[in-house]
Amino acid sequence: MSDALEKAEAAVREASTDTAAVQLAFAAMELAKLAQQQPAAHSQTCSHQPKQGRSTGEWLAIGCAVCVGSVGIAIGFIAFAIGGISVAILALVLRSMWRDFQKGRG
Repeated sequence: MSDALEKAEAAVREASTDTAAVQLAFAAMELAKLAQQQPAAHSQTCSHQPKQGRSTGEWLAIGCAVCVGSVGIAIGFIAFAIGGISVAILALVLRSMWRDFQKGRG
C-alpha cells in the first residue's frame, strides 16, 4: 500500500508543477528557439529573383492599344456630335413647318 501511496504523491507533485501554463511557457520557448534558427537558414537557401520589367515589345503593344483605343473614342465622340447636330436641324425644320402650318390655318 505504501508503494501505491508514494506513487500517488509523486503524481500529485508532478501535476502541481507541470500545469498548462508551464507547458505553454515551455512551448513558447521552443518556438522562440526555432524562430531564431530559421531566418539564418532561410537567408542562405533563399533563391528569390527580382521581377524583371516589361520588354520593348510589350511596351510597343501597350502603346498601340492605347492609340487604337483613343482613335475609337474620338470617332465615337464625332458620331455623337453628328447625331446631336442632326437632331437640332430636325427640330428647327419641324418648328418652321409647324409655324407655317399655324399661319395657314389661322
